[in-house]
Amino acid sequence: MTEQTAPIILDLGKKKRRALKDLKRGRGRLIDDVEQSLEEIRASLGSELEGKQLVPIVIVYKRKDKKRNGFGRLW
Repeated sequence: MTEQTAPIILDLGKKKRRALKDLKRGRGRLIDDVEQSLEEIRASLGSELEGKQLVPIVIVYKRKDKKRNGFGRLW
């Protein structure tokens, strides 16, 4: 059985709906950020990674509201 490291949690903050759709489909700028973070973690672990399995990345995000004009709040 392989040992597991602690889960990796990335907080991406508020993002637009289109960016979230692309992330769910495995493409776009956000997935590039996730892959880059994973590579940095692999590099920092170095030889400690041998015989271990990286826990899947948990992604925390909030949908950014659409921009509204100043009158939208009055209605």
